[in-house]
Amino acid sequence: MSRRFTLFVLFVFAVGALVYYFQPPKVDQRTVIYHAKKIITMADDSTAQAVAVSKGMILGVGALDQLQAAYPQAVLDNSFKDLVLVPGFIDPHIHMLLSAVQYALAIAPPWPIQTGDGVIQGLNSPSVFLEQIRQINAEQSGSGPLVIYGYHDLVHGPLDRHILDAISQTRPLIIWHYSSHDFYLNSKALAWAEIEPSMHAQFEGIALDKEGELTGRVFEDAVPLMSRKLAWTILNPLQVRKGFKRFSQLLQQGGVTTVADLGYGIFGLSVENLNLRFNWRSPSHSGYRVYMVPEHRAFVREYGDKSVDAVLRMVSGDTGSPAPVLPQVKFFVDAAFYSQTMRLSPPGYLAGQSQGTEGLWVTKPDAIAPIMKPYWDAGLGVRVHSNGDRAQTATLAALANLRESGDNRFVIEHAGLMSPEHVNRALENRAVVSAASHYVHYLGEVYQAALGETRGAWIEPLNSLSQAGVPVTLHSDAPLAPPLPLKAASVHLTRLTREGNVLTPKERLSKKEALEAITLDAAYALGLENELGSIEQGKRADFTILEQDPFNIDGKDWPSIGVWGVVLNGQKRPLQ
Repeated sequence: MSRRFTLFVLFVFAVGALVYYFQPPKVDQRTVIYHAKKIITMADDSTAQAVAVSKGMILGVGALDQLQAAYPQAVLDNSFKDLVLVPGFIDPHIHMLLSAVQYALAIAPPWPIQTGDGVIQGLNSPSVFLEQIRQINAEQSGSGPLVIYGYHDLVHGPLDRHILDAISQTRPLIIWHYSSHDFYLNSKALAWAEIEPSMHAQFEGIALDKEGELTGRVFEDAVPLMSRKLAWTILNPLQVRKGFKRFSQLLQQGGVTTVADLGYGIFGLSVENLNLRFNWRSPSHSGYRVYMVPEHRAFVREYGDKSVDAVLRMVSGDTGSPAPVLPQVKFFVDAAFYSQTMRLSPPGYLAGQSQGTEGLWVTKPDAIAPIMKPYWDAGLGVRVHSNGDRAQTATLAALANLRESGDNRFVIEHAGLMSPEHVNRALENRAVVSAASHYVHYLGEVYQAALGETRGAWIEPLNSLSQAGVPVTLHSDAPLAPPLPLKAASVHLTRLTREGNVLTPKERLSKKEALEAITLDAAYALGLENELGSIEQGKRADFTILEQDPFNIDGKDWPSIGVWGVVLNGQKRPLQ
């Protein structure tokens, strides 16, 4: 009897869980008129007093009395009569599972990092950083691998296995670089991960010193070795859920209504699908929309020469996915801005851990267009990670090649460095630029020594791009920066560095351009400009509710504008 009762309870729990997790989103069937102090539509330069919504869609926008006359049976909602409505904020480039993983880890950041639980203070010197690592190691006792996220060499100084061995020789100690592209291991961790000096012949990312011994750094092409080994440590479902909750809280605090995960499949489709199904579930449960963009290499690993067809089947819905898959594919041309592995033109890096090198290709220039072409010919758009100035030259050459056979959307992601010639070529070849929101603030100043004066002035020239007519949007690349669109916009309104100086003031965006970058142009990068990004009849009723009008606030103060919450699918979702 006891066993039967236990099985019965488990069955009831399972059914209840399925009902809870997979019930369809609730949409208000009534017509509601939201009355606001001001509605910034972003459709043009117009503003409005009220917006009428029904079944999650916008019926009309305009004066309150006109909408009441047009929809006499509508319910009037005055909740926002002292507040400002803007189109729902969009972060067009984040990483869901990576964010959940890293927000659940011990974090030792180079600068203050905002999380859903508050701000983690930055560790601004090598000695302070190493002391924090010692403290975390002492507090988190055990013999299993200890993973700590947040190290940055330009702030925390050099790091190798000998330095980490001085902290622990009894457990694997793994320091994850802020860029997410590099790991630093002590000797115990190298043995645990089965990293050998001979592997350098196969993986450029297995670093050796002058004597041919392991330095402890494992990066770029060798990262999959670490990812597979770490899976059981960092993908613990309970830990992932904790990190996912923190990340979702941050999205909600930032007034974000839509995100795109640019890297679907990198951790493996089964792992990512499970995470989304049980943590995100749906917009009505989580408070924001999620779209997925497949990563080319991940889909080739999963589907081989059928990867294009696999993407198309997911886009159409013939193959199920936990969130909608956009008709776009993510590619990588070069490596990371943060860890000084993006590909530069000669003479390469003048300082930092990559001094004397030109950085790394992920895809060699001659291979870029051929790899993209099958997806392009199938009508899919391109989202391409391209950071260094040499990478932009190769990326734009590939785009010019592809433009001969199609008008698909092509978005340059991150755009760490772009010269005036790159700006002209981006316009000529109808590129979109989705810029990392945080490069200027976090590294704009400290990177000058590594880049030199000329290239140092090429860090994200967004005003030049916008004035030329290139659509420009901003993304967090979370977890590399918090997904807080007003903070992202503020960086490019002011070009303020974390040291308090201004980097290339001529590249400041106007307030209108900055707000477009987190609404209308962000929707354009996703190919969803007909659904999202502005408050217009026929679009989705997604709004971010602000306590002040950003056009009346100095750009440096945009991060302090209060967020009441959002309207998603026409339903109010105040911050809890």
